[in-house]
Amino acid sequence: MRRFGTQGPVNPKEHYVVARSDELTDYLKRVEDGKYVVLFAPRQTGKTTFFKTAIEMLAFVSESDSAIAQTDSTAKFSYLPIQLNFDIYKNTSIEVFYEHLYQDICDEIRNLFQRRDESLPDVLSQLLTDTKLTNHLAMRRFFRHLKRLLIPQKFVIVIDEFDGIPPDALSDFLHTLRHIYIAGKPRCPHSVGIIGVKSIAQLNYDRSISPFNIQDEFHLPNFTLEQVQELIGQYTEEVGQSFAPEVIESIHKQTAGQPVLVNRFAQILTEELDIPKTKPIAMTHFSTAHAQLLQERNTNIEHLTTNIRKDPRFESMLMRIMERDDGVDFNMDNDIINDLATYGVIKKASDGMCEIINPIYLYRIMRTFKATVNGLEHRYLPEGGSEGFFNYLTPAGHIDMKPLLDNFRDFIKRAGFRILQVPDTPQESVGRHLLLAYLDQFVKIIGGFMHLEVQTGRGRMDIIITHNQQKYIIEAKIWRGDHRYQTGKKQLATYLNTEGVKEGYYIVFDHRENPEPRVETETIGGLTIRGYVIPVLQGIPSGSPIRDIRL
Repeated sequence: MRRFGTQGPVNPKEHYVVARSDELTDYLKRVEDGKYVVLFAPRQTGKTTFFKTAIEMLAFVSESDSAIAQTDSTAKFSYLPIQLNFDIYKNTSIEVFYEHLYQDICDEIRNLFQRRDESLPDVLSQLLTDTKLTNHLAMRRFFRHLKRLLIPQKFVIVIDEFDGIPPDALSDFLHTLRHIYIAGKPRCPHSVGIIGVKSIAQLNYDRSISPFNIQDEFHLPNFTLEQVQELIGQYTEEVGQSFAPEVIESIHKQTAGQPVLVNRFAQILTEELDIPKTKPIAMTHFSTAHAQLLQERNTNIEHLTTNIRKDPRFESMLMRIMERDDGVDFNMDNDIINDLATYGVIKKASDGMCEIINPIYLYRIMRTFKATVNGLEHRYLPEGGSEGFFNYLTPAGHIDMKPLLDNFRDFIKRAGFRILQVPDTPQESVGRHLLLAYLDQFVKIIGGFMHLEVQTGRGRMDIIITHNQQKYIIEAKIWRGDHRYQTGKKQLATYLNTEGVKEGYYIVFDHRENPEPRVETETIGGLTIRGYVIPVLQGIPSGSPIRDIRL
């Protein structure tokens, strides 16, 4: 039986695989047109799997199938495609790089002829035996000879992990490919695919004019909802166990289609929760899997947390993205934004602003930068002791949100200026950090579940608590004026309506020197909104070392 794959490239014999038919059609058309294609995307986004599939398809395109076939040809196949990997070359000399590059090319060519059940032509075998690559000039001569021997077949190279090319070899290697490209058709290689995490501009160490300005940029997006449905549908067809439609939709919402996270979600649900195969997978199962995914340390999450800790400036930028209603411009000329996009942490939103990739990443970013111990836990409850959190459950076992959040407001007041002393927390973020910490402790004690919903920055943070089959929605923001405060309540009402929830909670943290605390309940479109404006600066005593801090 196949399974959902999360470790390395997936293949249709062992794993459920999204076909990506539209993307493959797009890429193969570019190959047919002789494009030199580049794809730079974060790790674990399906690049290697995609290009392995594309290479396999190209390997068996016959002359009769090819739109550009030469009718007088006796060649059986249109293309001779190979896939290389530069992952281990980074610290080699130029001579060693070209020596092993050539051996890899020869091995791939021979393997392809073997898989096609073809004999390697004597003249081609002789060329592969006699040639020695020592530099980019020798590589250009080799490709010239290869072109004459392969006509009308077209030589196609895909280079994975291109970031691994030795820095000293980069410029001449790319200039050689550029020279081959601009010389015109027929050319060898006919098409080149360069795949990596860092773009050529980022790899261009001497910051000179790009040596590869003929590149054709290709994008491999995350899975669409339809593709997630396709992926999970393969499992249902083979095993017979169905997923409730809302489960599939929720998986897509929480992951934004990130391939590894989608597969990990499905892996937990189908392999780790011991759900009988005779029962459909429901939202209660989704909540359990979601809670596990938000807490566990898998490779994808480790990449995320490692990358966002690489530069102290990343935290400040990510907090700005999350807290600014008007957004942060997605400016790739800014090194910090460029790096965060390269690591797959942020993306360009439809309005041109920065957006955190998905709600799971948003939650893990908040956890990463949240102090493990804020020093204020003993002040959460007026009488002390975490057992008192059970007082916020009704006799029917539901959460009594009004007194729970009233107490949070009072906790901020009780803590006073000490909230500005929470370690390793930007002051503008402290209110939402403390709200998350407070609610996190509460839901753990009562056996509930908390996550962030689809908002991935831009001033909003929607917190969803699920307990005893009830859903509670809290929106947290920072005060940006009365107009935005009123607009936010309407936005929350719209969101409540889409979630089928009748009551929501709106918490706004006011960092002004003269804040205006509020608690109010109103009805918008038949939905109840309880709003709080909570001052963050709470009576800083004179002489305090943080007295003169301004936000």
